Amino acid sequence: MILSARRSLAAVTGLGVTQIVSYGTLYYSFSILEPAMAQEFGQSRQWLFAAFSGTLLVGGIISPWSGRWADRFGAGRVMTFGSLAAALSLILCVLSQKWIWFAPALVTTGMATPFILYNTAFAVLVQIDPQTASRRITYLTLIAGFSSTLFWPLATHLLTVFTWREIYLFYAGLQVFICFPIHFWLSQMTRRSPKLREDENADEAVRGVSGQLPLESRRSALLLIMAGFSLASFSLSAMLVHLVPVLAAVGVGTSAVLVGAIFGPSQFAARLVNMVFGNKLSAMAIAVLSTALIPLSFLMLIVPLPVPLVVGAVMFAMLFGMGSGLNSIVQGTLPLALFGHHGYGEILGKITSARLIVSSSAPFIFAFIMEKLGPKLALSVAAMVGVLGVLTFLTVASLVRRSTQ
Repeated sequence: MILSARRSLAAVTGLGVTQIVSYGTLYYSFSILEPAMAQEFGQSRQWLFAAFSGTLLVGGIISPWSGRWADRFGAGRVMTFGSLAAALSLILCVLSQKWIWFAPALVTTGMATPFILYNTAFAVLVQIDPQTASRRITYLTLIAGFSSTLFWPLATHLLTVFTWREIYLFYAGLQVFICFPIHFWLSQMTRRSPKLREDENADEAVRGVSGQLPLESRRSALLLIMAGFSLASFSLSAMLVHLVPVLAAVGVGTSAVLVGAIFGPSQFAARLVNMVFGNKLSAMAIAVLSTALIPLSFLMLIVPLPVPLVVGAVMFAMLFGMGSGLNSIVQGTLPLALFGHHGYGEILGKITSARLIVSSSAPFIFAFIMEKLGPKLALSVAAMVGVLGVLTFLTVASLVRRSTQ
């Protein structure tokens, strides 16, 4: 039975809260807290970001399993487990007194991310009702887009009062006392993959989504989509982790945090426009557009503009936020549109795995280039990778057209 509209809205709202907290505690805050960590452990920024890259790599390796488990046991149960795993990993970081212990403790946070971030949250919505999942994914990303807007300033303020260890302990508490109860509640709503339910009891099966691509085209399309999202995520990951430091490095100065805060509302605006007018564009078209906005945004900081630097930085934050906002939507909607709901968790897990493994090196590579050669060259490299992502999705679009004619 499909959930009532009220319960469905509550599910999206609950996931929105947990995504704000989870992305904020495990991802966005790191670039703010990293200098204090580096100073305490006597390590360079390169090594801190190398360890952080390790978290992305581990998350990528685990993602296929999290996707399969979401299909088998229910995505809500997987997220419930992930909340406790995230809290435990943050506590391990707090307890690590030496670098040799802190680095692997930080990497364990990556073991929790596949269970609680977008890939599993999207699976929750698909398991609730595949027919309306695409629109619900848009609603969810609309809410979750405020994670950076809230947690960059929050982490900056908290660091003036508390140590990074106390902040991480507070973050662990958020996972236990906010995310865990919500995910446990959601676990009562989600069930196993609709494919399994149809096989076992057709009367209880929800209406599914079959997918646009014929079976013989799906393998090549999946490989290309994995490549496209991986390239786009490399550019996104490199910049998201370093956004505030990069803005400061190019000369924005003390306004860097405020300019960076525009990123979140820009994500929201792009997702809101997509929610209202998105039915006029296919998921494939939005994938191409979202990927193109990423390198375009970097040009605002690379190329001299006939406007004050802070204006160019604001334009960058707006375009980058729009690209990121739309990209996070199509990560969930494009696989559903092309491949359907059967085995959705596993397919999304494979895409997420490739995306995270490739992008895991991005924070470290970007930090290395920025430190050795300057921020503009680092931005240029990230922009070129983003252009390759655009070309890859254009290839996917061509394949879809040929396969559906």
